[in-house]
Amino acid sequence: MPVKGCMFDFSGTLFHLESAEEWLTAVLAEARVSAAADEVRHWAGRLREVGAVPGGPAPRSVGPELERLWRERDLDADRHRQAYTGLLRATGLPWPELTDALYARHMTAPAWQPYPDTAEVLATLHGAGVDIAVVSNIGWDLRPVFRAHGLDRYVDAFVLSYEHGVQKPDPELFRTALDLLDLHGADTAMVGDDRVADAGAAAVGAAVHFVDAVPVTARPDALRRLLPVLR
Repeated sequence: MPVKGCMFDFSGTLFHLESAEEWLTAVLAEARVSAAADEVRHWAGRLREVGAVPGGPAPRSVGPELERLWRERDLDADRHRQAYTGLLRATGLPWPELTDALYARHMTAPAWQPYPDTAEVLATLHGAGVDIAVVSNIGWDLRPVFRAHGLDRYVDAFVLSYEHGVQKPDPELFRTALDLLDLHGADTAMVGDDRVADAGAAAVGAAVHFVDAVPVTARPDALRRLLPVLR
């Protein structure tokens, strides 16, 4: 049965963050700090290893001083900032003065790229009368990213964990989205990349579909292939 509404995750589902190398290179350039290519590669690897890349792989472990912050990072903007700047400092980067700039960079539109089929799928669903909500565990306002890429016109509601003090997989965040769309869970679907967090939508009766959070060049049509079950 066609759905009346569709909820989408943000990072790893509709958009993907630039690579750690691109992230670090952009901030170094903005700060006019010179670094050799092999030095950038080394420290980008260290950023990934520690889990300091927002939207990237989770850290294998965090110290006791960051453990609670990491668990609760998406409940509000302050905890999100503290968690990631703490991880950035833990990398031992030789440019500690760039910690705040690195954190700020990941909240900008140039740092994010939509997947090749994101615009097509959102436009197709919108044109078919399917209401769309973006439901994200996040500590900052992603609306400007959607505006910069011309995709905000397709989104009826943004439900961001830090604005509601609730993180997926808690069903309450999905219920908030349903309330804003004025829909029942059984009439909706959830598309995400996190097999734990996004699976929480099943508790409100939504059908759940998964995609893989790989770089945009490696995933040309995963969203498009879901269209037959989303409209």
